[in-house]
Amino acid sequence: MTLTAPRSAAKPTARTVALGSAVGTTIEWYDFYLYATAAALVFKPLFFPNISSTAGTLASFATYAAGFGARPLGALISGHYGDRLGRKAVLVAALVGMGLSTFAIGLLPTYAQVGLLAPALLVSLRLLQGLAVGAEWGGAALLSVEHAPAGRRGLFGSFTQLGSPAGMLLSTGVFYATRTITGPDAFLSYGWRIPFLLSAVLVVIGLVIRLRITDAEVFTRVRDRGEVVRLPVLEVLRTQPRNVLITTGLRFSQIALFVLLTTYSLTYLADSEAGSQVGLTAVLIASAIGLISTPAWAMLSDRVGRRPPYLFGAMAGVVALTLFFVAAGTGSHVAIVLSMVFGINIAHDAMYGPQAAWFGELFDTRVRYSGASLGYQIGAVLSGGFAPLIAAALLVAGGGSPWLIVGYFAVLTAITLTSAYFARETHRDEIGDAR
Repeated sequence: MTLTAPRSAAKPTARTVALGSAVGTTIEWYDFYLYATAAALVFKPLFFPNISSTAGTLASFATYAAGFGARPLGALISGHYGDRLGRKAVLVAALVGMGLSTFAIGLLPTYAQVGLLAPALLVSLRLLQGLAVGAEWGGAALLSVEHAPAGRRGLFGSFTQLGSPAGMLLSTGVFYATRTITGPDAFLSYGWRIPFLLSAVLVVIGLVIRLRITDAEVFTRVRDRGEVVRLPVLEVLRTQPRNVLITTGLRFSQIALFVLLTTYSLTYLADSEAGSQVGLTAVLIASAIGLISTPAWAMLSDRVGRRPPYLFGAMAGVVALTLFFVAAGTGSHVAIVLSMVFGINIAHDAMYGPQAAWFGELFDTRVRYSGASLGYQIGAVLSGGFAPLIAAALLVAGGGSPWLIVGYFAVLTAITLTSAYFARETHRDEIGDAR
């Protein structure tokens, strides 16, 4: 009797945790992606008006990159406390930190009002966003994976990944609706603030859900036995440096492809005949499809392994980015949307869907938060954080031709393919106290 009761109660607990992770990460990514969209569309004239158009674009994307730069530090801090105190406590703090910094961005004065103080405050708040999102992913992913039933860790881990397309869909949708309702002039004047201020409502909803989640038994056993590591970050770097390097490399192609197609593409299209509106439409469509394609790829990884979908997605990414630039050159809205859907939902999601499970499975329970978070966030800053900035610079260096960008992305893809080849296949492993 006492043995069967916990098992029967575990299934709804796993579903509840997965749903809570999805909702929490959706709110976190809503906040983070709002900045990305604003960086591509409005921050240049509002915060960097007295420089050339090209320099303004570079400056705007530099502040975007600053958020990625803070993510490894967020991973270090959250990994330490997440492996020692628990995943839930860190996630609550991350959600509050992200919400406060995003709300504050909506209240910022512009360059016309306070001069250079405006971009300085913008960068500071972006850094706080980076710290929060650096803490968020590892805890949410591990809660889902550690609670998951055997043989379904890919699927349950993908609920954390759903926060990305859901957050992108929500942020882009709110941005699109606000700009449509207010009109271009009013939107640039005050309307852009509305999506940032709405973050306060979402954070309250997220806290109500997140406070009801508990840590998984696989972690609480380690904690209750007094087996937590005093310095988990140093321990994982000492005992499992190979897996940290592998997870870092696995991020390169995935995050760069996503950032190039959802953030840089808006600026690229704005300067073309197609216009940025088709880019926003394509991101909305791809984000909606991602709610299905992300768990579908994760479910496939539960059957065939984590590596095969990942290798396919990485190779398809180079094709997808090439198709996007060809489609943008034609000016065809249909071709642009199809190329972005292929790039995001086929190539990107083949990597992103299995990612939470694969990263979590590669590390020991005692250092899992630190290890998975470090690889995830270091890969993010080295690849995704600088991708729009590098792409903008390469476009100038190429005389307006995008093919240097494709070459740069191919190098990142080669690193990811190498990492996937050397990574241990884990989909049939037990996720116990020790690896």
